[in-house]
Amino acid sequence: MTPGRSGHPPDRLGLRGAPTGVLLLTCAVAVTALVAAVLGLTVTASLPPDDPLPAPARFGIAVAAFAVAQLARLRFRTASGMVSITWGEAALIVCLYLVPAGWLPGAALLGVGAAWTAMSLLADRQPVLELVRITGSLTAATALAAAVASALGRPMLAAPTPELALALVAGSVAYLLTTAWLGGASLALRHGIPIGPPLLAALRGKLLMFVGNVAVGLVVVALLELDVRWLLLLPPPLWLLQQTYRHRLRADQERRTWRAFAEATAALNQLDERGVATAAVTGAVALFGAELVEVDVARGDGRWRRYRGDKSGQVRDREVKSPTRTEPGEQELVRPLTVGSSEVGQLRVHFPRSAPPTARERDAVAAFGDALAAALHDAATHRELRLVTARSSYDAVHDQLTGLLNRAAMLSKGDQALRQLAHDHPVALLLLDVNQFKEVNDTLGHAAGDQLLLLTGNRLESLVRPGDLLGRLGGDEFALLLTAVPVVDDRAAPLAYALRQAREIAERLAAPTEVAGVRMSVEVAVGVVVADAGTADLTELLRRADIAMYQAKEGGGSVAAYDSSRDAASTDHLALLAELREALAADDQLVLALQPAVDLATGAPTGVEALIRWRHPRRGWLGPADFIRPVENSEQLGSFTRYVLDKALAVAAGWTREGLDLPISVNLSARSLLDPRLPTEIDEALRRHQVPAHRLVLEITETVVMSELEVIDEVLATLRSMGVQLAVDDFGTGFSSLTFLTRIAVDELKVDRSFVIRMADSPEAAAIVRTTVGLAHELGLRVVAEGVETAEQRTALAELGCTAAQGYHFFKPMPADKLGAVLGSLVDTARGNVFPLRADGAS
Repeated sequence: MTPGRSGHPPDRLGLRGAPTGVLLLTCAVAVTALVAAVLGLTVTASLPPDDPLPAPARFGIAVAAFAVAQLARLRFRTASGMVSITWGEAALIVCLYLVPAGWLPGAALLGVGAAWTAMSLLADRQPVLELVRITGSLTAATALAAAVASALGRPMLAAPTPELALALVAGSVAYLLTTAWLGGASLALRHGIPIGPPLLAALRGKLLMFVGNVAVGLVVVALLELDVRWLLLLPPPLWLLQQTYRHRLRADQERRTWRAFAEATAALNQLDERGVATAAVTGAVALFGAELVEVDVARGDGRWRRYRGDKSGQVRDREVKSPTRTEPGEQELVRPLTVGSSEVGQLRVHFPRSAPPTARERDAVAAFGDALAAALHDAATHRELRLVTARSSYDAVHDQLTGLLNRAAMLSKGDQALRQLAHDHPVALLLLDVNQFKEVNDTLGHAAGDQLLLLTGNRLESLVRPGDLLGRLGGDEFALLLTAVPVVDDRAAPLAYALRQAREIAERLAAPTEVAGVRMSVEVAVGVVVADAGTADLTELLRRADIAMYQAKEGGGSVAAYDSSRDAASTDHLALLAELREALAADDQLVLALQPAVDLATGAPTGVEALIRWRHPRRGWLGPADFIRPVENSEQLGSFTRYVLDKALAVAAGWTREGLDLPISVNLSARSLLDPRLPTEIDEALRRHQVPAHRLVLEITETVVMSELEVIDEVLATLRSMGVQLAVDDFGTGFSSLTFLTRIAVDELKVDRSFVIRMADSPEAAAIVRTTVGLAHELGLRVVAEGVETAEQRTALAELGCTAAQGYHFFKPMPADKLGAVLGSLVDTARGNVFPLRADGAS
């Protein structure tokens, strides 16, 4: 015996590694076949007295028929293994007609056994166990088919009738189902898979040929009955039919193979080595019906890893040595995996002994190997890219020397930490600067300076508590953000806590150490700033801590707290403007609070003022006083004005749909009137929301109206020509001259709340209100009193002749979704008493 590649002699019997289930199934079918053959041959068969053929001749014809049917086989590979398709049903039908049914198991045993033994010796090299299983299975199936056919009729030498055809077809169906089931069971037991897939594959592949086999068998029976010489015409049609079967099976197999190939190669589209190799192993097992697949992957560091899988579906991997270049066996295909001149691995496919690889499969393995090589190369490239990206990402946010956060990351993560805290939660920032660091560099060298910084960073890192942020800002500066500052009623407690932490850190850092062989003590200056999380960003806190740190240096101490009286500048308003830009884009931070004005006599609404509020994600709710002034002095005023107008007109459009025809007032900055494009932008907004121009009231100040700038006059005149109404806000607080009312046409005067609040106690304030109301009556203008908070103020205003007012006494500013119901209720209770906006004599 010649030893195999593994060093063991070839397993001719096929027992090595055979599953127990396969052994039991083989024994069962072999015993069944032998019993059926012996019993069939011992039963006395009745032959016609005038039979021209002796009994041995008929038995020999049956043996030959079964042998020829197996030799003219067609084979195709499925995901479960090789499936053979033969002319067994045709031979069965002919033999049922020519030979007693009891002889058929014996004839099948001899004919099938001889045919498969010959094919194994000449081509397949099938192990003995497999030959026994095949022979036993086909013999047992023949016995069952003969029993079924005999139960339905006596087919031997019977006249061709429908009953005979039915019996023969029934026997053929029994033969087909039995052989298919036994073959599928063997594959399922051998590979540990469900029986369904191989059984369906066998039936699907055999269906067409089964129909042809039955037809051929019935034709042969008919020709034998008619005249045996007609059989001489059968070989050419049978040869053509065989080629048709072969072509059909090959086409089906090609289609399934390429579909499976596309699916298997598509599954290689993974981003990591393990995913690619696992997909390759499972895909190759299914694609080639392989017993075993190995994928060896070359790592960039010279190591190799082997991924191995079989039909069980499990893929195992382990570290291996570099694979040796050995000649593959007859049942193996080995494909080196290379991309260009780079070796990325090796693919080894072990085919079943019963189905060695064909030329087509060699080509398919080569193509699959090329796809696998490209996928492994891409995965390795992606892995290197991930490592480089991860390293770059790490370096982008960490200091290369100490590994702490760098300045950019400290600012980013610090602002993120502040946003996650409550608006009024106290935080502390400690800014540390190493004293005499320049002297260390100059005296001991930069390597010693780096060692000192690394030592300082390590000591600081050991003092950090959960939730705190530590970073090196550059040079010899370190920053520590304390987020777990205790929250107590004492306002001074957070600062006291932060100062204690700073002093403890300074003391810990001052512990003696050795740098470049020199024993020294690391002294630092620490600047401490404490603030609520929502009042400043980290940039502002660093600026304040920097001031405190220099105060510590100047004072000769190690720790100092931020003193706002020594702060010459503040950047908070710059940060606020940057945050406003984000708020304008967010669409859910700047919201309108709407406050209606009511008629003092009827209670009907005369208009609504739109007030802006900022729902800041970090600073909390901000009123106009907190952000309007910086906005007015910035380049964002135009965007801010358009934003507020758009929100207000959207609300007004909603009232129209609800049947409410009320004006809405929007405050306009003096600087906005310097923009000649303002009227066009307002006109576009009115058209977009389909709101009539007279329902928009722009509130301006006396300072604006008194301006002599020509552009302001032109803007106001254009707005008036469009139909937009103008109101003078805070009337009485500006210039004493009233000549502007004759130069600029306005529609409404609003009495400042300071006069309304004091008019009950101040004759001067009451006189201003009375004069304003009288002036409005004389000029035909509306007048609205602001800031009415009590019933006494309302009564006093009514006595002075003021007809409309707004304030907390009536309604507080409210969201738009609540105001609609309030306005509807006011209109319903005072319907018919609402004065037109521009009615003559109306106030």
